[in-house]
Amino acid sequence: MGEITVSAQDMDHLLCDPASAYGTPYQRAYAELAAAHCGRPVTEIVPLLRAAADKAVLGFTTADLTEQAEAISSGARYELRVRVRELRRDTLATLHRPAAVR
Repeated sequence: MGEITVSAQDMDHLLCDPASAYGTPYQRAYAELAAAHCGRPVTEIVPLLRAAADKAVLGFTTADLTEQAEAISSGARYELRVRVRELRRDTLATLHRPAAVR
């Protein structure tokens, strides 16, 4: 099982969200690769996963992608634990601070 931490505002880069304007989330790209590349060599699958992860701006390591490619190659189920990082309150306050009145 793999693990990744993403910010709350970037969840649509990882998981399908019909309300999002984001193009192809990693979950969809992974499912398409799994359907099309089952039984193919891991070395062929890793670069495809890297391209999908880079497009989704996700920080998977080479080890993460290799583990995912092994699951695709063998047809095994792959589980990914997702941790969601929220904005800190002080960051949120800074982002929403009203402009100074002149």
